[in-house]
Amino acid sequence: MGKKTKLSLAMASLVLGTSLVGCDDGRSGAESAVKDLASAVSALDVGSVAFEGKDSASANEQLRNVFAALDPQKPAVQPGDLTLDGDNASAPLNYTWTFGDSEWKYAASAKFKKSGGEWLAVWDPATLVPGLADSEILSKGSQSPPRADILGAGDVPLVTYRPVVDVGIDKPQLGAADPAAAASKLATLVGVDPAAYADQVKAAGPEAFVRAITLREEGRTVTNVQIAAVPGARAIPASVPLAPSRTFARPVLGAVGEATAEQIEASGGSLTAGDVTGLGGLQQQYDKQLRGTEALIIRAQRADLTREQIQAAATDPRRTLFEVAPAPGTPLKTTLDQRLQALAETTLADVGPASAIVALRPSSGAVLAAASGPGSNGYNTAMLGQYAPGSIFKMVDSLAMFRNGLTPDSKVACTPTLAVDGRTFKNSEGYPESSLGSVTLRDAFAHSCNTAFIAARDSVSQAQLEAAAMAMGLAVEAPTLGAEAFLGSVPGEAAGTEHAASMIGQGKVLLSPLSAAMMAGSVAKGAPVAPQLVLNPDAGAPAAGTANGSTAPAAQPSATATGEAPASASGQPITAAEAASLSDMMRAVVTSGHAGFLSSVPGAPVGAKTGTAEFGNETPPKTHAWIVAVHGDLAVAVFVEDGGLGATTSGPLLKEFLTAAG
Repeated sequence: MGKKTKLSLAMASLVLGTSLVGCDDGRSGAESAVKDLASAVSALDVGSVAFEGKDSASANEQLRNVFAALDPQKPAVQPGDLTLDGDNASAPLNYTWTFGDSEWKYAASAKFKKSGGEWLAVWDPATLVPGLADSEILSKGSQSPPRADILGAGDVPLVTYRPVVDVGIDKPQLGAADPAAAASKLATLVGVDPAAYADQVKAAGPEAFVRAITLREEGRTVTNVQIAAVPGARAIPASVPLAPSRTFARPVLGAVGEATAEQIEASGGSLTAGDVTGLGGLQQQYDKQLRGTEALIIRAQRADLTREQIQAAATDPRRTLFEVAPAPGTPLKTTLDQRLQALAETTLADVGPASAIVALRPSSGAVLAAASGPGSNGYNTAMLGQYAPGSIFKMVDSLAMFRNGLTPDSKVACTPTLAVDGRTFKNSEGYPESSLGSVTLRDAFAHSCNTAFIAARDSVSQAQLEAAAMAMGLAVEAPTLGAEAFLGSVPGEAAGTEHAASMIGQGKVLLSPLSAAMMAGSVAKGAPVAPQLVLNPDAGAPAAGTANGSTAPAAQPSATATGEAPASASGQPITAAEAASLSDMMRAVVTSGHAGFLSSVPGAPVGAKTGTAEFGNETPPKTHAWIVAVHGDLAVAVFVEDGGLGATTSGPLLKEFLTAAG
């Protein structure tokens, strides 16, 4: 290439480069400034943004004051298309604020000016909210609609607004009285900690009403006269969502109260301090359905505007920027029967250890009562308890044995003891000698012969035992339940002493009282029962969990609305003929076995199975007490932790419940 050619190319490159520089009118720098401002406002922190007309620290403080009432929400801010005019530029900032299910969207114009080769954002409060003046901030008002009821069978309100009184010290009414002394006196009267309440009253501001306790109006024994005798004390009428009694189905239904710190953190901004929400149980699981949508109003107002000035003004001095009308929640319909639930709780009232009574209707799967006794200390033993079922699991054994060709009249060997791999199994204390030897399966079942069922382990594999459990609705998903529950765990593999223990409902076999009632219900129905508690779960509510054990099978197809459980993935669901044979043997437990005390229960004949499950390492071992029964279209399970024998501990509780249930 010659020198002339090289010179021509160099000149062309210089001309082209000069042309490109001339086309850069500053747009890229301005666009970068717009993006930086949008990102900073999204974070509600413009401390790093260079402004024209205001220092960054002052601008940042004003921004935070403007939006302080919206905390903890932050906006999502997206920049729009830039308009460039020499050393001036502008672009819209598109804001999106999210409040629960509601979105507030608007666009505000941001201006920029080029100074000393740098693009600066021009400070203007209207960049934050259109039309916002320099002296203005935002305020947020909200009001929750009345919380929807939780309904029981027949749409009877279980949790509904009931009258209460908030009892506390109204500090402006104290006069010259000593706040601590008045607080201690009131606390003693209403039964709260005097020292802790006195500290609350002393720490509260001079205009505060400091609540000591909320009392149900119905049946309260502390009178208004007694309260008024304490300096500064008041009883303020109110109404709050409550069940029929303080303990009524509390572990199942949950409660309503101020959101906890953990709930607020997990809510993604939909809950803030002081918000009322569901606490545990169905109230928390279906909070969104029950709570509805609260009214929300966001206004612009002078920063120095007081509540008194607002109330005194002829017209509201604030201007509304965004408003959401309240939407009431939807009542949650359940199958709980108020009378039977209360009866179950009364039946367990004097039981010391953790305990439960579950009653369901086999024909539909409706859970009528799920009571956990006072010894459960608020835990949902009825639905979430995980315990070895003991001999009530012989119902599953028997189904597996039927499928291997046996009938209730088949002969089995009932020996006093049986050794398996060096471990000796025996029958319960007091086992009748007349039912030892070669006896019918019915007789072995009626008297709960452990050795006869353990001896069947060679012909009933662990996999067959698992399949029989699933055939009765155990350890499979229950899509229609609508609440968290443990529905059983039966290992598919076990050998030696573990397989032998499984045959008498021990080892790694676990049931809850709910799943035990389902097992009995499947006998009464002649098909597996799919339990149902919640009838109208909101489509947006969390999925109704079914907490199965780690050995439980994968989720099964959805149950039908008639309470029919899904077919087991491992085989055929229990048939009407198989259920009839089990029903025959359960009736024998009452007519000739050790549940004869149930023969006097009026109405339909009762069929039952008792269970005593050993646990722990003590000698002799402690035992859980179980009994399940069917009585017409009612299936019931009664459980007492560390309760001794099923027949002598849980049996009388079952009789009391069935007799009163009618």
